[in-house]
Amino acid sequence: MKISSLQYITNGQTADEIYKEVEEVINAGVDWVQLRIKNPDMDFLTIARRVKELCNDKAVLIVNDKVDIAHRIDADGVHLGQGDMNISDARKMLGSKRIIGGTANTIEQCEQVIRDGADYIGLGPFRFTKTKKELSPELGLEGYELMVKDAMKIPVIAIGGLTTDDVRDLKAHSKVHGVAISGFIFRAENKRSVVEDLKEILYGKVENS
Repeated sequence: MKISSLQYITNGQTADEIYKEVEEVINAGVDWVQLRIKNPDMDFLTIARRVKELCNDKAVLIVNDKVDIAHRIDADGVHLGQGDMNISDARKMLGSKRIIGGTANTIEQCEQVIRDGADYIGLGPFRFTKTKKELSPELGLEGYELMVKDAMKIPVIAIGGLTTDDVRDLKAHSKVHGVAISGFIFRAENKRSVVEDLKEILYGKVENS
C-alpha cells in the first residue's frame, strides 16, 4: 500500500471532537488519518470503529499504539512509538498486508525501525509541539538534511509542529517522503486551503480530492 506524503494525526480531546475533525480533514482532501488518543479514560475501541466508518474508502486509517485495536477493527495499520509493542511482534499479529510505521529520533533508531520490518519511519520532532507531551530532542531542518539519505530504504515522514513554510523547506532541502501534521491543520479555519497548499508542495500539484 502506498505511503501517503500527507498524513493527519487526530488532535481532538473528546470522541465528538475526533469524529468532527476526521470528517473535516477528509472533506478537505486528506487521504491518511492516524487515530491518536492519549486520554486513557476515552473508549478507544468505540472511537476507532466510528473513525473507520468515517474513513471507509476515502482515507487510510492508521491506529496509534494500539495493535490489538487495529487488529480488531481491521484497520489499515498501526504506528508504533519507541516504547510501544515491538514492530516485529506487531507484524506477526497484523500480517504482511497491514502498514506499520515506527517512530525514530536518531539514525540508530531509524536503522532499528528498518531492521524490525516497518513500512515507514516517523522521524521527529521537527520542533516542540503541544500535541505531544513527551518529546525527544528537536531535529530542525538541519537534522533532516543530515539524517535522511538515500540509504533509508523506507519512506521517512517528518513530524512535529510543522507549518506550510516548514514543509516547503523540508521538501526543498531534504529527502523526506512526506509529513505528518496535527495541530496546524486542526486549528486552520479553512482546512481545504491548507491541505491544498501542502499537497501542492509535496506532490507538485493539487491532487483531485
